[in-house]
Amino acid sequence: MMENPKTLSIYFCTMALFFIAINNVQSSDRPNVVILLADDLGFKDIGCYGGPVKTPTIDRLASNGIRFTDFYSGCAVCSPSRATLLTGRHHIRAGVYSWIHDPSQKSHLLKREITIAELLKSNGYSTAHIGKWHLGLPTDQNDKPTPSDHGFDHWFATWNNAEPSHRNPENFIRNGKSVGILKGYSCQLVADEAIDWLENGRDETKPFFLNVWFHEPHAPIAAPAEVVERYGTLNDNAAIYSGTIDNTDRAIARLLKKLNEVADPKNTLIIYASDNGSYRNDRTGGLRGRKGVNWEGGIRVPGIFSWPGKIKLDAISKSPAGLVDVLPTLCGLLDIARPKRHLDGSDLSSILLGKQDDFVRHQPLFWHLQRSKPVVAMRDGDYSLVAERGYDVTTNNMFREEWIPIIKSGKYKNFQLFNLVTDPNQTKNIADDHPQLLKSLKVQLKKINASVMSDGHDWHLK
Repeated sequence: MMENPKTLSIYFCTMALFFIAINNVQSSDRPNVVILLADDLGFKDIGCYGGPVKTPTIDRLASNGIRFTDFYSGCAVCSPSRATLLTGRHHIRAGVYSWIHDPSQKSHLLKREITIAELLKSNGYSTAHIGKWHLGLPTDQNDKPTPSDHGFDHWFATWNNAEPSHRNPENFIRNGKSVGILKGYSCQLVADEAIDWLENGRDETKPFFLNVWFHEPHAPIAAPAEVVERYGTLNDNAAIYSGTIDNTDRAIARLLKKLNEVADPKNTLIIYASDNGSYRNDRTGGLRGRKGVNWEGGIRVPGIFSWPGKIKLDAISKSPAGLVDVLPTLCGLLDIARPKRHLDGSDLSSILLGKQDDFVRHQPLFWHLQRSKPVVAMRDGDYSLVAERGYDVTTNNMFREEWIPIIKSGKYKNFQLFNLVTDPNQTKNIADDHPQLLKSLKVQLKKINASVMSDGHDWHLK
């Protein structure tokens, strides 16, 4: 037994340094994580999904990893989809019912939620959010958390869209302070900030989580003339739309170049997706619907996971998956304990690591959006079940928090059933042909819906 105080002090200091060293080794062994999220990008926009836009950088990400053919957003509009991505939970559980208008709504991503950033930060990661946020920021009318409160060491963001457009935006905020007018295009400015953080802002002794959410191709759109001209005339909205995506691919190329300089590509996991479907009918690949509705065109998006040396190169998965699965998948890949709360997403790591047969989805994918018709959708295996509202609310573009009690009532009607393997465009309702299957899926949908709504925050009361 060591009784000398000086000896004891040396012993405990030595042990403390030992455990710090062990923790540093463990964290440095973990891969860096980068999430690249487009805004309103359609299922058939980019090259590797058969789209018309030249996206060689994104296409290389797909060839260096796995591309999901049936990948889904967290919702058919911006804010809720982003809440689902960050938490692995249905957005209503996280406090976000629809897209957020900060001045007129109390809604925001609840501070009680555990985000990917918080999870990784607590496991030794340096964290940054760059780009669109749209999960609530403080205004004169409503005090709300910022990305700092959700686990990000550094943030450079906008409330919603780049304003007045992608060109020379004037509404970026860096760590709580307005930046003012910036010269250039939003995607390139976002890449600039991410590159600067990689060079100068992060803790180089730690692995990093870099969350990059681009504004493109959300309207109001703008892109360099020489890029737009690759797709049509300068006054052609379709050409400008394509130009914003092409420009983003170029921004990603610059970012990936810097990533390869600061970290071994084999030690960096990159995830690429979109927050919801396109607002252009010609960019959904013939899928029914578009942004804002719970048909496949509104919720099916590109989904790419790239991690050379870990994920098989140029792989394709037809397993239904989505943004809701990202957090539990990171827990599985990085051997991190899952948050002790209900997660709606499932761990895709077995699929990513080439063990498809080991994957089990614990709960069907589920979507709810009060302004949509259909208002709910669920995917279970090959089948999609949708239903319309059984209650009345004004279905304009702006969510009203006083609707929450009605929304929580969960009254639905006109259930329709589709086989997405044989009918991906949802043209034939087969509900009458499969009454038992319809009954079974309705039970599942109502059970998930009840669970989600029981967690929904009552913004109208506070």
